[in-house]
Amino acid sequence: QVQLVESGGGLVQAGGSLRLSCSASGRISSSLAVGWFRQAPGKEREFVAAISYGGNLYYTDSVKGRFTISRDNTKNTVYLQMNNLKPEDTAIYYCAADSMSTIVSTYDYWGQGTQVTVSS
Repeated sequence: QVQLVESGGGLVQAGGSLRLSCSASGRISSSLAVGWFRQAPGKEREFVAAISYGGNLYYTDSVKGRFTISRDNTKNTVYLQMNNLKPEDTAIYYCAADSMSTIVSTYDYWGQGTQVTVSS
């Protein structure tokens, strides 16, 4: 079993930055591919970014150039650095494992989510 815990969410003004963390524990946690998703009120959960154990990266178009996903395998932690935040980035952000897909159902493990609110 794998446990994922997100942290780092909060309230920020448009143009600001936040860094989210996803800490993994449990079996094979150090070899996971990890994705970040987000869900805004009234909308479906959508893919944001993903990173493989070896460091391959994938982003959705709306965050390219603003968000950076990275990992520290020694800490079993994946990060999502979010710069130049926009009000439309407001959502609950979830990390998930073990996939590089954009499809929610391909991920077996999910964190509890962390709220990101961007004010205009």
